[in-house]
Amino acid sequence: MDNFLNAQGFLGTHATFRSDASLVLILLSMVLFTVGWQLRIHHRKRLHCFIQPAAVILNAAVVAVVMIGTFVAVILPGIPAKLFEGSYGITVVHGLIGAISVVFGIFVVLRANQLVPQPLRFNNYKLFMRTSYILYLLSTALGVVVYLVVYVGGS
Repeated sequence: MDNFLNAQGFLGTHATFRSDASLVLILLSMVLFTVGWQLRIHHRKRLHCFIQPAAVILNAAVVAVVMIGTFVAVILPGIPAKLFEGSYGITVVHGLIGAISVVFGIFVVLRANQLVPQPLRFNNYKLFMRTSYILYLLSTALGVVVYLVVYVGGS
């Protein structure tokens, strides 16, 4: 299985199958977040409440299965010595924003489904959901930059 995941990717870059698949799945989760946002704007709350948790689960699964391990194995050993070399700096920034967005997004979904303790509950859904969406957008954009730098630019 590991040989398959580390085989040449399918997007025509220097990336592995694992990297290409994670990029596609993260972009799919971003599309789902955007569709869910549009559903809410158009008062399709029931569908919104189905799509958003699915997007959070997909995103969190890719982060847990692919990105955390890669970060720990490849990037973490180079910090702080290589922080300003190649893709290290942008990957660290992406990792920090990505970690915040995943944790915050999971919290928002749990809160929306009343699965957090009363003291952690908030009422201003628009602020929290918009903040979560913006963090996901930023993290996804930085992830695309990391992919391009590492696998297209060859850094």
